[in-house]
Amino acid sequence: MTMPMYVSPEQQMKDRADYARKGIARGRSVAVLRFAEGICLVAENRSQSLHKISEIYDRIAFAAVGRYNEFENLRIAGIRHADLRGYSYDRADVTGRGLANAYAQLLGTIFSSGMEKPYEVELIVAEIGDDAGSDEIYRLTYDGSVADEDHFAVMGGEADAIAERITALRSAKGIGDEASLTECVQIAVAGLAGERTLGVDSLEVAVLDRSREQQRKFRRLGDAELTEMLS
Repeated sequence: MTMPMYVSPEQQMKDRADYARKGIARGRSVAVLRFAEGICLVAENRSQSLHKISEIYDRIAFAAVGRYNEFENLRIAGIRHADLRGYSYDRADVTGRGLANAYAQLLGTIFSSGMEKPYEVELIVAEIGDDAGSDEIYRLTYDGSVADEDHFAVMGGEADAIAERITALRSAKGIGDEASLTECVQIAVAGLAGERTLGVDSLEVAVLDRSREQQRKFRRLGDAELTEMLS
């Protein structure tokens, strides 16, 4: 009788983490930055129909990299979670922190389970408040870890290099979280592009804009608006 090969729990977790990281590294990156009136989400995405950035609720947005079918399932689950909580209690009870915690529990359970493969995804949950001091950006990794990002967050294949470029650009221009939307988009695109040139048809951009009068603060930027900002 053949005995199954023993693998220590530490090695099993390392193998699962390596598997997830390799899948995420193949994806094109996403940058999420604060600006004066809210939060800007910029993704390198050549698809016109498969979105990496989405609205979850009135003041909450979602961005993801990795395997599309997996983060799309998470996006839908987040919308259902938010709708149910808002309907059962109050719309103000739907928060980015609560949604990030729900995602963290789900991703952590999947990662630690030996019954299925880990999700090859990284997520960002962003929420704007009534003022800049109450804006929140949460970054979640494949194992359910959560980081509360102060100024901007980058995820995807070249996240470290892109983060360095964005930091250098913000410093060179002498601007931070008080940047205008145009400045924010320009910095994000330059950070994502590096030595390349990214055209409007390669970008997906959306904002959570606190200056909007509507209850829903999420909106996508169209090609004409992006072209004007990047010209």
